[in-house]
Amino acid sequence: MNDYISYKESGIEWLGSIPKSWDLIRLKYLAQITTGNKDAVDAVSDGKYPFFIRSKNVECIDEYAYDGEAVLTAGDGDIGKIVHYIDGKFNFHQRVYCIYNATMSTKLIYYYFGEFFANEAERHNAKSTVDSIRLPVLKNFPIVVPSPKEQKEIVDYLDRVTGQIDYSLDGFENQLKMLETYRREVIANTITKGLDKTAPMKDSGVDWMGEVPKHWNVTKMKWMFEIVKRIYGAEDRDILSITQRGIKIKDIDSNDGQLAESYANYQVVNVNDFAMNSMDLLTGWVDCSPYEGVTSPDYRVFRFHPDKPQCHTYYKYLFQMCYTNRIFYRLGQGVSNLGRWRLQADQFLNIRLPQPPIEEQEQIAAYLDTKVGQIEELTADIKAQIEKLKEYRKIVIHDAVTGKIKVTEGE
Repeated sequence: MNDYISYKESGIEWLGSIPKSWDLIRLKYLAQITTGNKDAVDAVSDGKYPFFIRSKNVECIDEYAYDGEAVLTAGDGDIGKIVHYIDGKFNFHQRVYCIYNATMSTKLIYYYFGEFFANEAERHNAKSTVDSIRLPVLKNFPIVVPSPKEQKEIVDYLDRVTGQIDYSLDGFENQLKMLETYRREVIANTITKGLDKTAPMKDSGVDWMGEVPKHWNVTKMKWMFEIVKRIYGAEDRDILSITQRGIKIKDIDSNDGQLAESYANYQVVNVNDFAMNSMDLLTGWVDCSPYEGVTSPDYRVFRFHPDKPQCHTYYKYLFQMCYTNRIFYRLGQGVSNLGRWRLQADQFLNIRLPQPPIEEQEQIAAYLDTKVGQIEELTADIKAQIEKLKEYRKIVIHDAVTGKIKVTEGE
């Protein structure tokens, strides 16, 4: 594998130099480009043909618009996301662009687009209520065109190398899934069964809990916790957000996310108070606050009864398990498909919970801190390897499609 002998400037900043023998041609001169004439309502569950609603959203439809190889990209929403389709008849949404009947390798266009088009699409993004890309930008997108022989060699090389990388990425992704499953199982088993595997057990009478150690209590939430709603009335405390990474202090100076006009009606959160998003039981979260602050009056703040202290960390793990294992979700009410699946206060306070002796709660919490910490270290290491592989994949594609390396068949 060697560099090309001579190069020329492409005249395009993000592309740089390309081999002297290669051409630089606008996409509209290399392929036909069109949008579909169907809307999402035309999709049918038992349709014969794939229907591309967005770049990564494929449904089914009864009619096909094209039969052959094509590259598809969304005109809005998922702009910059690219699909290479080779499996015959298909259809596509009126806001999806289809690139077909190319006079060069369609697969090479796909690789080239995957490397460069996302940034170009963002640069020309016609923002309104959603991100969008206009047809003239797509038509005038510059494509480097090697000789037909080189096109085949580049595609063969990238198919082989990216296939190997993708195989490794799939392996790492599966490891992440297994670690997450293991993490959930460790937490659920330890929270409900304790650390002593020889302890006599009894039926808790609660399906998600199953058997618990015989010497544990099973009691209602309201006998241990109280809901507190204390409106602060001023704006001199940190604003706290409940995220799936825990309770965070909101940066109100960055203008990121939704900002309220006033925080005077927000409710008090003290250190060791629990706070949860009880309005969204699918993607919401709960945490034990390490901060003094205020949070949305729509959230639920609760704490141990003053005369019944327990281990905060043990119950933090338990309540978070109630989100990940959909225990809170099963008890919710509302319109789930609109994100309004709420856990009402009376239902919440009557949930039955395990109550080990406080010494065991602390032992369980310490064990889980260690165990979960180990799992998170492994997870972070795997994620770092995934990012390195993804970066290497980008470099491989970039260098091949721009001629920074010369690939020959069989190398």
